[in-house]
Order: sequence, then C-alpha cells, then structure tokens
Amino acid sequence: MSIISRQMVAASVAAVALGAGPGLAQNWDMPTPYGDAIFHTQNIMQFADDLRDATDGELDITVHSANSLFGHAEIKDAVRQQLVPIGEILLSRMANEDPVFGVDSIPFLASSYAEAEALWEASRPAVEEKLAAQGLTVLYAVPWPGQSLYLREEVTDPAQMEGLSFRAYNVATERLAELLGANPTQVEEGDIPTAFSTGRVEAMITSPSTGANAKAWDFVSHYIDTQAWLPKNIVLVNTDAFNALSDDKQAAVMDMAAEAEARGWEMSKAETEEKIAALEEGGMQISQPSNALSERLAEIGETMTDEWLEEAGDEGQAIIDAYRENLDN
Repeated sequence: MSIISRQMVAASVAAVALGAGPGLAQNWDMPTPYGDAIFHTQNIMQFADDLRDATDGELDITVHSANSLFGHAEIKDAVRQQLVPIGEILLSRMANEDPVFGVDSIPFLASSYAEAEALWEASRPAVEEKLAAQGLTVLYAVPWPGQSLYLREEVTDPAQMEGLSFRAYNVATERLAELLGANPTQVEEGDIPTAFSTGRVEAMITSPSTGANAKAWDFVSHYIDTQAWLPKNIVLVNTDAFNALSDDKQAAVMDMAAEAEARGWEMSKAETEEKIAALEEGGMQISQPSNALSERLAEIGETMTDEWLEEAGDEGQAIIDAYRENLDN
C-alpha cells in the first residue's frame, strides 16, 4: 500500500475514532516501527490488552507493527495530524527538532539503567512540555539495552583505540570515534559483518541485541559492557484524541501506561542479560571496562555533554542539574 493510500485509510479510521463520544466504544490504530518479536512491541501489545480489559472493551487498540501502517519517520506526524490517535517512536529521532529530545543519547552521560532512569525523571517534564505544544501527550518511555563496545582484540588501555577503524552511523558516533582517537567509518547495520570480515572496521558500539542478532561472534571476539547510552522509545497519544475519552478511560490509559513503563524497563533489563548471554555462548569474551578505559570514557561523556549544552542552553543545563541531583539523592 502506498503512503498516500495508507494515509487515506488511517484518516478514515481516525475520523471515526476521534469522533466517537466520551461514552461510546472506540477503536484506535497504533503504528510501531518494530516487529512482533521485539520486546518493545510485545510490551505495547500487553498495554493494549490491559487497556481493553480495563475498559471492558470500550477502548480497543489494534497494534500495527514493523512499519506496516506508517514508516518510523511518518509516525509522529501521523499522530499529530490525527491520522492515528497513538504511536511509538525512538525519542532521539526528534533531536533535530530540539536537542532536549536527544539527551538520552549523549554517550557516557547515563551508563546504567539506574542512571538512565534518573535522566528520564529529570528530562521528562521538558519533553512533555515540548510535545504538548505540538498537540501530543506522552504516555510512557522504555529504554533499549545500553550501547557497548565490540572489538576484535582485548582493550584495557584507551590508547589501544587510537587508529582503529570505528563504525559510525550518525554524528554522535562519529564524534565519539574522534574523541577515542579512532577513525570513524560509515557502515550501515546490514553491512556490519562484511565490514568486519574485510577489515573495513575493527570496532563498533551497539546494543547487545544488535550484536546477538548479527551473530557478532563470527567477526569480533570481545564485548566490553560500557552501556554508553540507553536510548528510549516513547509512546505518544494525540491530545485531542485523549481528551475525547471519558474521565474513566483517560484514567485507565494513564494507569496502564504507568504499568507498561515499569514493565518495559524490566523487559529491557531482561533483554540485556539474555543477549549478553547469547554473545558469551557464541564464544565472545565479556568484560567490564578497565579503570583506565572507564576514566577515559567518563571524560568523553563530559566533553560530549558540554557540546550538547552549547546547543541546549539554559534548558539543557537545568536538565543536567536535575539529573545530577537525582543521582546524589
């Protein structure tokens, strides 16, 4: 189905759903970018089931996974334009609109689930305010497993990273490679095995999920569990669609969203453990970063945070201050 055809179908569905009165049953279509086997999608399906049960079937969400209704790049605007009432996107995809949306993807700012949770608590009010101005309401957010280092040889001294060809796929990973003294090399996810086998790249940073799915043990031998950043997916609802619900349904949506967020973070932690175990089972050596490497990565985190603050200004500083206060408490 073409984009135009999908939009026409979705608009017709949305018109019916958004036009339903507060006391009438409503059917919502929800596009997501990821396949049914991905834990984010499984969590969303559970959210839909729970909400259907909580409203006695009066709010029924149909999940359209794997970009089947709208592509990832289209989902946010589809929700804004009321082509669908609700959708899921990667939060940092909006960083080109405002740097606040990319705070969870600053390398080595929040390098554990506890730190990622503190950062989300600190940044959520600003994220919600900016999206509210666009007619969108935040329901919940769930992180991906942390991004970690994959290498062909053991690295304990940061000087060993110097001169390595380092896979880059966006501006942030290019900058990270530069600060490590490595040579950034653009490689798309599907080309990773070939790039390593031909020697075009010698190191990369990605999640244990991506590594396990790509059978990284076929082309690298070492995994250093840096959890450099834990990017989040965010579930958004059109504010007008939400306000069209009865008070009871609105409360049910928020209650089930809170449960989905808590459950999703636990699912992400389980995914991390499962995929790291798969990497180890495949023959990779799993390790924590050495003290020297940890210190260098922390320095890089400070540098990249300062560079982000130059873009984000006072608002960004307020988020970082709140984040560090959360860590201290």
